[in-house]
Amino acid sequence: MSTQDSQQLAHSSGYALLSDRVMARISGPGTDKFVQGQFTQHVDEVTSERSLRAAACTHKGRAYCLTRLVRDDEDLLMDFDASQAEATMNHLKKYLMLFRGTSLEILPTARIIGLIGEASAASVAGDSAHALTQPGQTLQVGDSHLIRIENTADKAARYEWWQPTGEHPVPDDIPELAVEQWLASSISAGVPWLTEASQETYVPQMLNLQHLQGVHFKKGCYTGQEVIARMHFLGQLKKSLHRLSFNNTQQPPAVGAKLLADGKNVGEVVNAVMTGEHKGEMLAVMRHDASANALSIDGMDEASIKLEQLPYAVPEQQPSDT
Repeated sequence: MSTQDSQQLAHSSGYALLSDRVMARISGPGTDKFVQGQFTQHVDEVTSERSLRAAACTHKGRAYCLTRLVRDDEDLLMDFDASQAEATMNHLKKYLMLFRGTSLEILPTARIIGLIGEASAASVAGDSAHALTQPGQTLQVGDSHLIRIENTADKAARYEWWQPTGEHPVPDDIPELAVEQWLASSISAGVPWLTEASQETYVPQMLNLQHLQGVHFKKGCYTGQEVIARMHFLGQLKKSLHRLSFNNTQQPPAVGAKLLADGKNVGEVVNAVMTGEHKGEMLAVMRHDASANALSIDGMDEASIKLEQLPYAVPEQQPSDT
């Protein structure tokens, strides 16, 4: 990859077919009650004009699923990592059994398309797309949903185009991007995703989900709520998601690779992608008191690490006055 390519990797305009994700539909009379009891988001705030992130957690408050909730008439749509979808759905269906007549099913022909750039969104939805200025704002396009999501650190606009039927072709004037470019844009935007190696590892706040419209602290009881609420209201969060760049390596660090400061483990890699020759970006959950130290990656002594700014505020990462 050339230097020019690497400089543009995270913010080139275009589209990427997110083939690593699948879409599911929850339908039936118990849809909202089921979601309310299993996810960190308040389901009443998910409307035809507003889509929100959410997590599903264990009883210990550890996230095993990060998803997005999209209102589709009386139903709710959500997405899963394709490699984890079957296991995640099997787990959720244990709770769904309590709601007679309510189902959770994968939509086999559905697809999710990532869009970067306001021009790409306008090609899909016309001038109406310009009304989408804030993360979560949603516009119905036929039977599909165009959702504004978080900008990259360079302020490139990003969107997701949810197609439950998969019948909407991408306009010819939108160039196709590699999936790696979309993943790089997500890291630049400070938006993590879970893999098999990171499931059930983090409380949602450690992944900054409360700053990504993913946690509602005033809703009723749900699985894992006690731990999540205690961490929030008692100020017990000691580590959270940071964005970092790395250089002088031919491959990205593995998920779960340890971050070291003065030889001590201060965090671990959540997501990483190469953005150019010998360089890339990553998201890592790291102790707040370690961010000012010189960092290294365990087992990658040649790599240099630099802390980068997230495009949204994380007050918990600021030094305490006390």
